[in-house]
Amino acid sequence: MSASPQHDVSKLLERVAILRNHLRSQVFGQDALIEDLLVAILAGGHVLLEGLPGLGKTLLVRSLAQGLGLAFARIQFTPDLMPSDVTGTQVLDEQDGRRTFRFQPGPLFAGLVLADEINRATPKTQSAMLEAMQERSVTVAGVSHSLPNPFHVIATQNPIELQGTFPLPEAQLDRFLFRLEVQTPATEAMVQILGATTTAQTSSPVTALASHELFALQGLVREVLCGSHLLRFVAEVVMASHPEREGTDESTRRFVRYGASARAGQAIVLGAKARALLAGRPAVVRADVESCLLPALNHRVVLGFEAEAERLTVRDLLPKWRVEGERRTS
Repeated sequence: MSASPQHDVSKLLERVAILRNHLRSQVFGQDALIEDLLVAILAGGHVLLEGLPGLGKTLLVRSLAQGLGLAFARIQFTPDLMPSDVTGTQVLDEQDGRRTFRFQPGPLFAGLVLADEINRATPKTQSAMLEAMQERSVTVAGVSHSLPNPFHVIATQNPIELQGTFPLPEAQLDRFLFRLEVQTPATEAMVQILGATTTAQTSSPVTALASHELFALQGLVREVLCGSHLLRFVAEVVMASHPEREGTDESTRRFVRYGASARAGQAIVLGAKARALLAGRPAVVRADVESCLLPALNHRVVLGFEAEAERLTVRDLLPKWRVEGERRTS
C-alpha cells in the first residue's frame, strides 16, 4: 500500500481507532455493528440498517458523520415525501429585475445521509434515491448535479412494522454494499445505556478524520491485495446461491428464487480489503472474506415462499454455499 506524503497510513489508522472508540462510547453493546459500519464506509459503500426502534441507530449515524468530518442530513421518509423534497428543486430567483430559475439543493447534498425508515416512501421517491446512490448525482429539470465526495447513504427500516410500507425493489437493495442487523444489546450493555442516557450529558463530539482523509483511506482500500484463490472462492460462493446452476444443492433449488449478482462479489471483496486495511495488513486473508459474506448476501439473495414458511433466512443457507465454494475452489 502506498500513501501520499500528506497521508501516512499508520496515522490515518490511529485516527480510525479513535473514531471507533468514540462510537463505542456513544452506542453501547454494538461493537460488531460499529466495525461492520466502518468497513462499509471505508469500502465506499452505502449501508442498510435493519432493527427495532430505540436501539441508537440515529445516534450512531450522527456520531459517525461527526467523527468523519462529513456534513450530516437526516431525512424522515413518509408516504407523502416527494422526490424534490429529497433531491432539491428549481426556485424562482429575482435579481436586478430579472427572474431566473435557481437550483435549491435538497438534504441529499450531504456527505452522510440518514434515510430513516426508507421503506415508508413511495416507489417514486425511492427511485430518486436510486440514481443518487449509484451515479452519485441527481438530475433536476434535465440538469445533472454532482453530489459531494465522499457521499454515503445509511438507510434504516423497521423489520416488524409492515403496514404503510413499500418494500424496496431488488434493484435498489443491490445498491447497498451491506445490510446490517441491529441487535438488541445484552443486559450489561443495557445497564450502561440506562445510566448514560438518564444523567447529564458530558461527552463532546469528536472529529477523528477530515473528509479528505476518509477519501484517501477509501483509495488505499483498493490497493490492498486479494489473492486469486480468494477471488475464486468469493465467485464460487456467489454462484452457489443460484438455484439454476448445475450441481446446486437441493435446499438452494427449493428455497431460493434468485441468486446474488456480481455486485455481491464486489461488495465482499471490497469489504474484505477494508477489513485488512483496518487490521494494518497489506493483503486479504480468509477471515476477512468470511466476515463479509453475510452482510453482502443477505439482501441480494431473493428467497421463495417455502423459505418464508419454514422461517429460513440467508444466514441458514450460507453454510452450504460456503462449503460449495470450498469444494469447487480446492
